[in-house]
Amino acid sequence: MTITVEKIAEQIGGKVNGNGNIVIKGASGLESAQEGHITFLSNDKYLNKAKSTNASAILVSKEWQNIDFDVPTIAVDNIYASLADMLNIFGNSLKSEYEVSDFASISKSSFVHDNCTIGPFCVVANKVKIGEGTQLISHAYIGENVRIGKNCIIYPGVKIYKDCLIGDNCIIHANAIIGSDGFGFAPLKDGSFKKIPQIGNVVIGDDVEIGSNTVIDRATMGSTVIRDGVKLDNLIQVAHNVEIGKNTVMAAQAGIAGSTKLGANCQVGGQTAIVGHISIADKTLIQGQSGMTKTVKKEGTKWYGTPAIE
Repeated sequence: MTITVEKIAEQIGGKVNGNGNIVIKGASGLESAQEGHITFLSNDKYLNKAKSTNASAILVSKEWQNIDFDVPTIAVDNIYASLADMLNIFGNSLKSEYEVSDFASISKSSFVHDNCTIGPFCVVANKVKIGEGTQLISHAYIGENVRIGKNCIIYPGVKIYKDCLIGDNCIIHANAIIGSDGFGFAPLKDGSFKKIPQIGNVVIGDDVEIGSNTVIDRATMGSTVIRDGVKLDNLIQVAHNVEIGKNTVMAAQAGIAGSTKLGANCQVGGQTAIVGHISIADKTLIQGQSGMTKTVKKEGTKWYGTPAIE
């Protein structure tokens, strides 16, 4: 597609400085951008690279709107939010045409909205409901009695076990597992372990994104809950009966043990380990590779280290 700098600015709520009639055909990073591309500047340590970029336009924060880059700029209040809006212009992930592959297996007892894509070798088990605009790309398994909302994208290799509930506008990346058994075993006198049946489910809210190879275990009883707006990176372990609050984000290789409650608007760094049966207050910030071993009651605190200290 092609679009002018002025039209991009209109769609993302930015202000053009320079020639708004220049035509843009794609978006790239500062170093890889070519003529006809728009790039972005988010950090002042890249100012020199921005001044020498081959791009035809630059998305910048308003603090840099008066700098001469020799190409038009679009100045915005929130560079990352506006970057997301701009990239959506060039590559909207949701399709306007839908199809069901002849190589998909869909139970006759399931409901799949007419405006859905079910790709090759997907399996939709009994009594599943899939909402309008949702896409199962390929090789996805949707277990019995699963509910998936509107406009979700389920990438190849995703497995969603029985009885789990997925909200609207969710993205689940390749090979993520939703609803596998929680790690529950009762030690016996002879040293062996007896499996405790995991009869609960996973409930995922709206606008949630789950990274590749992340695993969210079903509850022993009740639900493991991922609330609206949560963003989970790749390779994260969420144990049974965990609750993650609204708009919390977690980076790769973090793990939460069973029955812990993580509050809303928290930020958890990569490789963080959080023990079970504790509560962490809203807006808590946890540095990567920290070990959280105790309940955090005060909102908005910052933690680091193992065991983590404030």
